[in-house]
Amino acid sequence: MPGFCAEAVTNFKSQLNHRQHISVYRGIIVEAMAQEWTDGRLNDLSRKVDRGFEHVDQRFEQVDQRFAQVDHRFDRVEGEVKTLRLEMRTDFKAVRDEMNGMRGEMGAIREAVGGVQRSIAWAAIALTGAILAGFAGMCTLIAATL
Repeated sequence: MPGFCAEAVTNFKSQLNHRQHISVYRGIIVEAMAQEWTDGRLNDLSRKVDRGFEHVDQRFEQVDQRFAQVDHRFDRVEGEVKTLRLEMRTDFKAVRDEMNGMRGEMGAIREAVGGVQRSIAWAAIALTGAILAGFAGMCTLIAATL
């Protein structure tokens, strides 16, 4: 076991040494990269960025135009919906008025049917009375002959 601990400590020290070298190398690499950014390269980068934003601006103008078209379409659709709603209100009012007129007509029909029913009832009563009178007359006639 004592050999294992010593070996682990040695490995740890070598890794630590390696990491310290890497951090030194990083500093050197960053410094070298910073020296490579000359004014010319920065100007090139600036022009590329400007061209990119010009392209983005053009695309936004196209998008704005498309939104204007969509707004116009929505305005047209909104106008059509308003027109349809007005037509529907007018048509629904006409249907309601017609239904109310039919209710009045149906009331008159009910009264007429009620009158016919009363007439039929009185006719049935009169007919029943006539039948009973005829039956009573026949009974009287039979009783008189016997």
